[in-house]
This record gives sequence, structure tokens and C-alpha cells, in this order.
Amino acid sequence: MDSKNSIEPGVDLGDRPDIPLIVACFPLIFLVATLSLNVFIFGDDAVGGSNQVLLMASAAVASILAVFFHTSWQTIEEGICNSLKIAIPAMLILLMVGALSGAWLLSGVIPTMIFYGLQLLDASWFLVSAVIISAIVALFTGSSWTTSATIGIALMGIGKVLGISPGLVAGAIISGAYFGDKMSPLSDTTNLAAAATGTELFTHIRYMMLTTIPSITLALLVFAVLGAGVTEPAGLESDAIAVTLQEHINVSPWLLLVPLLVLVMILRKVPALPSLFAGVVAGLAFALLFQPELIRTIGRENSGTEEFLLYRGIMQACFGDVAIQTGNPVLDELLTSGGISGMLGTIWLIISAMMFGGAMEASGFLQRITQVLISRARSILGLVATTAGTCVFSNATTSDQYLSLVIPGRMFTAAYRERGLASQNLSRTLEDTGTVTSVLIPWNTCGAYHATVLGVATLSYAPFAFFCLISPFMTLLVAATGYRLVKLPQRG
Repeated sequence: MDSKNSIEPGVDLGDRPDIPLIVACFPLIFLVATLSLNVFIFGDDAVGGSNQVLLMASAAVASILAVFFHTSWQTIEEGICNSLKIAIPAMLILLMVGALSGAWLLSGVIPTMIFYGLQLLDASWFLVSAVIISAIVALFTGSSWTTSATIGIALMGIGKVLGISPGLVAGAIISGAYFGDKMSPLSDTTNLAAAATGTELFTHIRYMMLTTIPSITLALLVFAVLGAGVTEPAGLESDAIAVTLQEHINVSPWLLLVPLLVLVMILRKVPALPSLFAGVVAGLAFALLFQPELIRTIGRENSGTEEFLLYRGIMQACFGDVAIQTGNPVLDELLTSGGISGMLGTIWLIISAMMFGGAMEASGFLQRITQVLISRARSILGLVATTAGTCVFSNATTSDQYLSLVIPGRMFTAAYRERGLASQNLSRTLEDTGTVTSVLIPWNTCGAYHATVLGVATLSYAPFAFFCLISPFMTLLVAATGYRLVKLPQRG
């Protein structure tokens, strides 16, 4: 992930022993209980607005309790504002990704990637291929977000045509993307975990291999087994799909220069937002070159007039709904985009979640809970398990991947040193649990982002994001066995 460059937690992480533990936990209990009821009632539609209302209500509960326990409203408000400030870059990226998806659909970039992908990827090995391709892109870009927004969208389309469950395809993409993100020296989270614990970057990356390589190997084996039974659906002819695409869209290998431009810019360490903006501009330019009639059709469908059709079509692709009708139900479902407007519900979810996280942190409730956890860690395994639990807890309560690394990183550094453990033990645990579990939580910025970009609800892909599910247990297994735990040198 690379949605922002700095972290500014709003308050000190010190103890608040005056706050009863049950009070500190109550807003979280309220949130989990009401969200569970909400999902039961609304199902996948819960993210359409009702979850956001409950997150804001939970923020209100936390704020009321905090004021009762002598935290001023000004402090709470500042905490919420600081939390929202952290999320602003992520929301800007979401807006740009909305425009990108529309521009790449209009230009034919996404249909072209689907066209060639269907011809190159075998159905039985598609899931394994999706993991490997996503891992390579994320490794070289350092960004799971960019991976989903580029190659991930195309892989979702190919999987849909092959009749594979969208949740399973998204799980494969996310597994590969988060493996590459973790192991990349270009990744923000990799650098942040190392910096937060005082670990040299490549020492951190090498040490992560002890848990990360076994985790991705197991994930690949599971995907290989699941993919072995996948065959092209009866009646699906790749040639027929290709012909249908070519009848409605000018498919050309030159269109692949657009995603290549984005990947090259990120490899050259251009920040995500300008890189994605360049992808939007390039996509629109190629749309004018390759798909002028399609643009006019979109402009005519959404305006009903014959004036300024090219302009109307381009603007519609960037901000609103676009659908390319081919007569093939599978393709028609794929060749749609909501543009920027399609991202607004996710941005509302992020704002609501960050309000709750800011209130919980500013009130001292998070610190009260995590300090209790630290005090009960008696062994090395207990310490690692407590760190892992705190990372997951931070992901669920602060709704931000970066804070799930920074807060435990700051809180556990002294505890690891007192147990004689080198800093890379902590940095690896942060990544094995904080980085990878963020995408499994619907209201976390990562979970909300990937669900929106890939078009699959978080709870639908989470059971199949095998790498992200295995990694926390792998770090606990290594701690339990004591395998290659690095100790601090003894002072003579």
C-alpha cells in the first residue's frame, strides 16, 4: 500500500489507568454487536450506508464516554481530525482510481487485457497464475493498491468469463498483491515497519522470508488444488468471446502501453497519485485515438443530444456510469464502470471508520486496552501473540493499516528489548499481522479499497485470501518453536 507518506498519531500512547477496562472496551463491543446485526439484516448491502451510520454512532458512544471520563471535546475533535487527515491521501487515490477505471474501460485497455488474458491463461492454472502475476507487479511497484487497480481489474474480468467465483479470484489477487507488497523495498508498509522498530530495511525483509515464503507456498498449494477442478464453462468459446470484444471495441496491443506507463512511473518512484493521474490522461488520449465511435455512443446515451459528444463521453467515463453493451451477459456485466461516483460510498465508509478510530485513540481507550494486553504477556510466544492481537485490534478500531504498525511498534519496542529479542522479531510480527489483516476488515481503508476496486465484498473474498489468513498463524508457529529467533547480543 502507498496511500500516504507519513504518520501523525494524534495523542500520546501513555496509560490511562483511571479508565475502567470495560468502559474502554464498550465502544468496540457496541460496534461489533451492531455491525453483526447489520450484516445479518442487510447482507452485502450493509456497506451501502448502514455500516457507515453505525461507525458514526460508535464514534459518538466513544466520545460520550470519553467526556464522562474527563477527556475534553476539543481533544476528541482534534483526534478525529488527525485521523481523517491520515485518510485523505487514500481517499484521493480512490477518486483517481474511479476515473482510471472509467478511462481504461472507454479506451479499451481493460477489454484488451481481458482479450489477451483469455488466450494466454489456462483455466485450471488461472488462480495460481493470478497469485504469481499479482505478486510480481506488487513486488516491483511496492503497492498492493496499484496492483488491484491495474492488473487486478483485468484478472477479475478473466475469472468472471471463466466462471470462477469472484471471491476466489479476488482472494488470489490479494494474496499475491500482499506478498509482493510485504517483500518489496519500495513498499510504504515495509519501510514503515522497519522504521517504527529501528530495524535496517533489508534485515527486516530477509527476516520476513522465514514466515512469508512458507505462507505464500501454502497459499499457492491451496489455489492449485482449488484450480485443478476449474474448467471452461460449457458453451464458453474463448474465440467467440474474442470476436464479440473485437466487434464492439478496437482491441490493440498498443493499448497495453497505458498500464505499462503507470507501472514504469511507479518503478521510478513517482508517487501513486500522479502516476494514476497520468494513467487517466493516457487512457483518455488513447480512447480518442482508438475508440472515437464508442465515445460518441456513450456521450449520446447519457445526454440525448448530438452536441459535444466526445467531451460528454469522456466526462461521463471519468465521473459516472458507463456500460458497453455487447449482447453477451457475461461481458456486459464486466464492461461497466461507476467512475468517480462509484467510489463515493467507499469514501463515506472510510470517513466514518476514521471518525471512530480517532475518537477511540483520543479518548485513551485504545491505549488502556493494549496496555492490559502487554502486562499479561508472560512468554515469548505470549508477547508475539499479544503483538499480533494488538495489530489486528488496531486494524479493526483505527481502520488504518499504518496505525496498526505504528501503535504496536511504539508500544512493544521496550517489551521486546526487555525479553532480549532483536528488533526484527517485532518488525516481522507487525508485517505478518498488521499489514496483511487490514484487507480482511470491511471498514478498514484497505478492505474498503480493495472491495470497491475489485467489485467484491470484503467478507466474500476474505475466506479465500489464503496468504493473509496463513501469515499470522505462521508467525505464531515460528515463535512457538523458537526457530531462528534473533536475540540481542549479551552485554559483557
